[in-house]
Order: sequence, then structure tokens, then C-alpha cells
Amino acid sequence: MRQSRIVACSSSLLLAAAYLLAGPATARAAPSAVTAAYVALGDSYSAGVGAGDYLPGPAGCKRSSRSYPVLWAAAHRAGTFAFTACNGARASDVLADQLGPLGPGTRLVSLTVGGSESGFGAVMTICALGGATPCLSAVDHARTTMDGSLPQGLDRLYSAIRDRAPAAHVVVLGYPHLYQLAGTCRTGLKDSERAAINDAVDHLNGVIAKRAADHGFTFADVTAAFAGHEICSRSPWLHSVDVLAVTESYHPTAPGQQFGYLPVLDRVS
Repeated sequence: MRQSRIVACSSSLLLAAAYLLAGPATARAAPSAVTAAYVALGDSYSAGVGAGDYLPGPAGCKRSSRSYPVLWAAAHRAGTFAFTACNGARASDVLADQLGPLGPGTRLVSLTVGGSESGFGAVMTICALGGATPCLSAVDHARTTMDGSLPQGLDRLYSAIRDRAPAAHVVVLGYPHLYQLAGTCRTGLKDSERAAINDAVDHLNGVIAKRAADHGFTFADVTAAFAGHEICSRSPWLHSVDVLAVTESYHPTAPGQQFGYLPVLDRVS
């Protein structure tokens, strides 16, 4: 019986690995001919994956009514609001599929992007399944990608956003640390692996912040907002690995969107 449980658990984790490694979402947002005052672009962290209460639309995008863009638009009576962020989107996907609502009348653009093409899904899968050495190697490989192809992809996207929305205040939000070190977790990754993952998040945020600044955009760091609410904390605002809801693993919960991301966007917009 014990062996069968181990096999079942391993199979579930391998299914999770296959999903996380599948790459960006293929569902495309419908093009818009109407310029929106506030446009929310980006990947799963902007779409609100993990927050639940998903809106009608492309099923793969998993846009949540509890995401920070929807909450911000409601609180600030944003007027025309376009929500094109999509689960799994890379910079190239945002460029190709999400910029339709941008125009001369757009006043605010928010986005998170960079995590998918940096390979964080693969990193977390390898770290969950492979042990310390493969985990740290995967983290190093992700950092190489961050310094290699990512900046060029961000430059192309940021230039297109500015061309389409010349008057917009563009806010590029970063990613939180995933783990609280020396926290409540007693199994799973070692703190050395958790620290390496957090350091890689810092590195990613640094790359994104530099590209944003070079384009005249505002970078908004969310690590302080999530401090004390990472995985392994007593009150986490991030999902740990969940083989029953794989897409929600390592994503903010509804409180993470409301109390982590939303106040940060409020402060800079």
C-alpha cells in the first residue's frame, strides 16, 4: 500500500511537471477596436491565476475577478478598462495578442511579464522532483536566460506599448519571493534551495526594473508587500504546489492580489 501511494504521488507530480513545462497559453484575447483608459496586460500574476472566481473568456487565460487589475479598476472607477492578461504569457505573447486596447487615450497600463520565459515553471518542477543539485542547476540556468534573451524580448514589448499608448503611465510590477526561510515548512525543499529561488526572483526583478527604467516606465517591487506572507509563513498569500490545481501552484491567492499587489499599484498610479 505504501509503495502504491508513492507511485501515485510521483505520477501526480509528473503530471504537474508536464503542465508547468507546457509553455505559454495558446488562447488569444479578442482584438479590440476601442481604446481603453486602463489596460491590464501580462502573464498569470496579472490575470489572477490562483485567486479563483474566473471570468468568462478564453479558458486558458484564467482571468480572475479577484485580480489586482479588476480590483483597481473598480476602486478607481477607471472608466473603460481592458483586461487582456493571460496565464502563461511571455513578452512575445503580450506583444502579439494583448495590445489591441492600447491607444492615444490610454492613461494607465499595468503588467507583469518575464517569469514564464525565464523558465520558473521548469525550475519549480525540477526542484520539487529532482533534489538539491538539479534544483540549483535549474535556478542557474534560469538566471542565464534572464541575462540572455529576456532583455531583448522586454525591449520589443515595452517599445510597442509606448508607440501605441504614448500618453500612458506604464507600471511594470515585479514578482514576490516565493518562500519564507526558516519558516513553518518541515518537508520539501531545503532552505538553501528556497534561498536560491528567492535570489533568482530578485535577479529577475532587477532585469525587469532596468528595462522598465530605460523605457521611462515605473517599476513596482512587491517583495516588501508580501514579506511575512510567502510560502512557509504562517499566513501565506501564495499557493504551494498543488497537484489537484496545478496551474495555481506558486501563484498569489486572492489575499495576495488584494493585499499584496493592489496596494503597490495604488501607490504608484
